[in-house]
Amino acid sequence: MLVDEVIITVKGGRGGDGAISFKRNAQTAKGGPDGGNGGNGGNVYFTGINDITALSQFAYSKVISAENGVSGGKQNLYGRNGNDKLLKVPLGTVITDISEGGNYEINKLTEKLLIAKGGKGGRGNNEFKSSTVQAPRYRELGQLGEEKKIKLELKMIADIGLIGLPNAGKSSLLKALTNANPKIGDYPFTTLEPNLGVLNGKVIADIPGVIEGASNGKGLGDKFLRHIERTKLLVHCIDSGTNDVIKDYRTIRSELKNFNNNLLEKDELVVLTKTDLSVNKDLGDKLKKIKKLNLDCMLVSIINDESIRNLASKLLEKS
Repeated sequence: MLVDEVIITVKGGRGGDGAISFKRNAQTAKGGPDGGNGGNGGNVYFTGINDITALSQFAYSKVISAENGVSGGKQNLYGRNGNDKLLKVPLGTVITDISEGGNYEINKLTEKLLIAKGGKGGRGNNEFKSSTVQAPRYRELGQLGEEKKIKLELKMIADIGLIGLPNAGKSSLLKALTNANPKIGDYPFTTLEPNLGVLNGKVIADIPGVIEGASNGKGLGDKFLRHIERTKLLVHCIDSGTNDVIKDYRTIRSELKNFNNNLLEKDELVVLTKTDLSVNKDLGDKLKKIKKLNLDCMLVSIINDESIRNLASKLLEKS
């Protein structure tokens, strides 16, 4: 089951303790202080990932901590800093700081949000020597890292939703538009979970093939239809090799209506896919049938770069 909301606790790593040590060796019986400083604790960050199932990692791991800093050692050895913890969440995840308030949203793959700072490492006794205190026997302990209670909610999956019957070419189209890497195969139901890609800052979701009865849960359709409620533009992908383009289009529209009638009010675009495999005359007839419904329609082939560029421009314009 797709996890789209979870509450977790995140902790920055604890700073390492400073050391109390004095130089002692065969040549030096009573040397000065040489206790090193402790390392800083690791920070906790969130970053975006092109995987809407990523919140499932938190379903059973409710407390996540960065690594603690290492304590200082003798001979002025500094402790190593703790490793940061990088938590990957789906694009469109809203991060709510329940402890201190504030909302943040991850919308770009390049974003990296600091959510919990690690504690500062303590100073060793070497740091406290002075002209008046030449042999300090005290040090600092490492500080605790920040601890926060965080709510993660997949508020919006995409600006644009690619919908259609199974094997309509949606995943291939997503790959051509965004360089995403969905699983692609020449058989129905290759896509078992929605995939995401980004086109000039616009998030595109490839929704698994919708079948008749999807609105009632057949084929887990209700699970996936729930997420296109949050998109701005619906792109109806229809295999140009189909015998009846209007029937395919109306099948999808019927499922949208049965699930949530408001989906019919969204802006939409019809795309006839795989046009390189269809006869030109058939394409012209099918295009005319679609346009008789006063629908915006485009012919696209993933091996035709110009058609992909034209589609990308249209998607950015309409979304």
